[in-house]
Amino acid sequence: MKKPSIPTFLSSFSTSGPIRFQAFDLLATLVAVVRTNGCVVFANAALEDALGTSRRTIEGSQLPDCFTEPQILRHALEGAGSNEFAALRYDAWLRRLNHEPMPVHVVVAQTDTAGEAIVEMLPLEQQAKQDREERLIDQAQANKELIRNLAHEIKNPLGGIRGAAQLLQMEIDKDLTEYTQVIIHEADRLQTLVDRLLAPHRRPHLVGDVNIHEVCERVRSLILAEFPKGLRVVRDYDTSIPEFRGDREQLIQAVLNIAHNACQVLAERMAAAEARITFKTRIARQVTFGKQRYRLALELHVIDNGPGVPDSIKDRIFYPLVSGREGGSGLGLTLAQTFVQQHHGLIECDSRPGHTDFKLLIPLP
Repeated sequence: MKKPSIPTFLSSFSTSGPIRFQAFDLLATLVAVVRTNGCVVFANAALEDALGTSRRTIEGSQLPDCFTEPQILRHALEGAGSNEFAALRYDAWLRRLNHEPMPVHVVVAQTDTAGEAIVEMLPLEQQAKQDREERLIDQAQANKELIRNLAHEIKNPLGGIRGAAQLLQMEIDKDLTEYTQVIIHEADRLQTLVDRLLAPHRRPHLVGDVNIHEVCERVRSLILAEFPKGLRVVRDYDTSIPEFRGDREQLIQAVLNIAHNACQVLAERMAAAEARITFKTRIARQVTFGKQRYRLALELHVIDNGPGVPDSIKDRIFYPLVSGREGGSGLGLTLAQTFVQQHHGLIECDSRPGHTDFKLLIPLP
């Protein structure tokens, strides 16, 4: 269904004073209702936060003066007032109190009221984030189809190769069986790889009540058992996070895959007893990801102080069979992303030398 424009959205509310604009406070984008002379009639809460000043101060002021190039908005408002266009878009810099100017994409649109316009300002960082999330979702869907098709294509020939090698082994001299054993061993190794690729699509989604901190504690105990020396696991939990419906085992596997990858790249820091992984949980409010807006979402950060993700694979780390270390299968992050997306969530990565942060976002009821 097509998303209604902001002017249409506005017209569905009462036309009496501030009540007419209250719905704009629910939006994450910055919105101002202005007269075509530039005077602000209403500023929503998001704009108030972005400018770092009170709504009372903004309302009655000149909105063009909030931009580094005010004349562009003045011309746009004049055009809206004279019906030269229904909507106009351009990029600009928004001034902020005690902060650097913010790059925004500005949309100026007419309303149903003469002499009035709506100015919507979308931070370009937010737009880039939304584009990145959409790419991740599309990428994960493409990966899913590729993996399923490729795995099935490999699986049948593998069974034939292994069976033929077993029959051949019964017919040849014992001195030559080491060669058939190599064939059987490699066929079994590939079969294991294929099974791992298909695992998320075979196993039923077992939904129950999940406490995210129990998931973190389980992963913590597993990685400390495998890496007992030189590694410190820091817990930074928001204990107010409620339980939610999900597949506990899938989430344990997703977090474990990320944490295990981190441990493997922390080898040098472990030798110096400086390796650190942090599990950090928070509640995010009024967030948009996966093309949907959620009132509440779980943020689980798995942060390490390792060397960071190599630049050469930063954009491809969730692709299957892409690995940043020697001997890696390249499946851990792919499977983690699949498991989290089965909870209508998403995994993002922010990495630089000394700080890599994998953020799991999962909607909360």
